Amino acid sequence: MFSTSSDTVADKIRAAFDFTVDKFPLSGPDGLQTPWYAMFRSDTDKVIGKGSVTSRYVPHQTDDVLALCDAASEAFNDEIDVTTHFRDGHYVSIQPTQHERLAVYGQRDNVWPRVIINAGYDGRAFAATMGYYRDACRNLAMMRQVNGTTVSIRHTSGLRSHMDSLISTFNTLKDSWAGLSDVILHLQNSEVQMIDFLNEIYPQPDDDASKRGVTVHRDRTETIFRRLQDERYRTGRDRLQAADGFTVSAWEAFNAIQGYVQHDAQSKTGFKSDFDRILRASRDANVRKAESMVLALVA
Repeated sequence: MFSTSSDTVADKIRAAFDFTVDKFPLSGPDGLQTPWYAMFRSDTDKVIGKGSVTSRYVPHQTDDVLALCDAASEAFNDEIDVTTHFRDGHYVSIQPTQHERLAVYGQRDNVWPRVIINAGYDGRAFAATMGYYRDACRNLAMMRQVNGTTVSIRHTSGLRSHMDSLISTFNTLKDSWAGLSDVILHLQNSEVQMIDFLNEIYPQPDDDASKRGVTVHRDRTETIFRRLQDERYRTGRDRLQAADGFTVSAWEAFNAIQGYVQHDAQSKTGFKSDFDRILRASRDANVRKAESMVLALVA
């Protein structure tokens, strides 16, 4: 993590993305020419992206990522920290260092704005999303269904020539933090029965379920409740009780599901990097369902 307010930031971003992504033609048997191209990472020769592209496709480069970060820096008053990641595209997490934090529950449940830039090689527009980082559980979550928290940026090479437009886009995204903060506070003041909430997202196994299916459901439920209890302890809340139906705020319920997927759930290839886990949780169908359910309470 490093601040973009210093002259050394560009060097550090270039160090993180110290390679190019180059487009080369694809050939058939015996060198047969095709109209298709693929993109290759210069330092590893690894194919980047999920498929082929045409001759018109121009892959973006590190300089374009720098332009995005510079525009964000302008929008957030030159005070940001960034974290970088690469997986079939450039990902940058931007934290406005002097932006106001949100105290959701006393002073122990603080939430900080985060902007995630996705500059992929999938033929889609770049996306920038205003999310939040929660100190209590180390969750970095994005509520994509909240209006105004995601903006599209035209996928192009040579973004440096579009700085005015980029700065305007990030200013719009910066303003979305107020709306997201309002949603979070509404969720904190809305209650759900955690058992019912969990059963809606992860239904109880039926009578014909395998022994493994029953075990997986039980272990997942115990892990989520353990996460909830630990977070309530750290934020100074009372422990959950069966007598009150395991009542929690909608804010806690959503973060319990998002946190479970980000930190606890294993993928088929095991645990990945921290940024991979964040991205996995943001795309998870159960996290999206949990978001829809809690947002329905404050609509």
